[in-house]
Amino acid sequence: MDKAILFSKFPFIQTSEITLRKVEITDLDDLYSIYSNEKLFKYRPGIVKKNKSTVENMISHFERDFGKKKIIYLGICINEDLKRIIGVAEIFDFDEKVNMATIGYTLNEDYWGHGFATKTVEVLRDYLLNAIGVNRVQAFVMPDNIKSRNVLERNRFTKEGTIRQGAVWTGKGIVDLDLFSFLKSDNA
Repeated sequence: MDKAILFSKFPFIQTSEITLRKVEITDLDDLYSIYSNEKLFKYRPGIVKKNKSTVENMISHFERDFGKKKIIYLGICINEDLKRIIGVAEIFDFDEKVNMATIGYTLNEDYWGHGFATKTVEVLRDYLLNAIGVNRVQAFVMPDNIKSRNVLERNRFTKEGTIRQGAVWTGKGIVDLDLFSFLKSDNA
């Protein structure tokens, strides 16, 4: 894993259909529509954001966390409108000794069921494996989150098992999590 490349500047990753890019203050309305929707927090850590100023602070935290080489938040855009984000992708929990990273993704409910989550996971996986040189990409999913499990399975991630009562998620308490992974050798 080349953390120097990973954190040299916010990634800008473009495919034929979607783009992952830095979240800007101009994305506040789109970000608020995502983080203020209770349905999106059924299966993810965190709590619903009730006002835009909280979400505005999050954008500055995205920048801060990137500067600390802690986590990368990227806006998910459809190529027809790069000024509008339809979701947020996350890359975090970097382990240089194991050479792995964890990914996450959240889509605006209006874009569910159109393949954008599947495309986002594919882009994150390929970027981490090929551009950054990560050996293992992993994701955690609550067992009842069937749609997210399907997204990972469509991207050929392997379910390794369920971590029973093994994590504390803000807003959820202690939760069970299914662990999915993709290894560089799985590309063969």
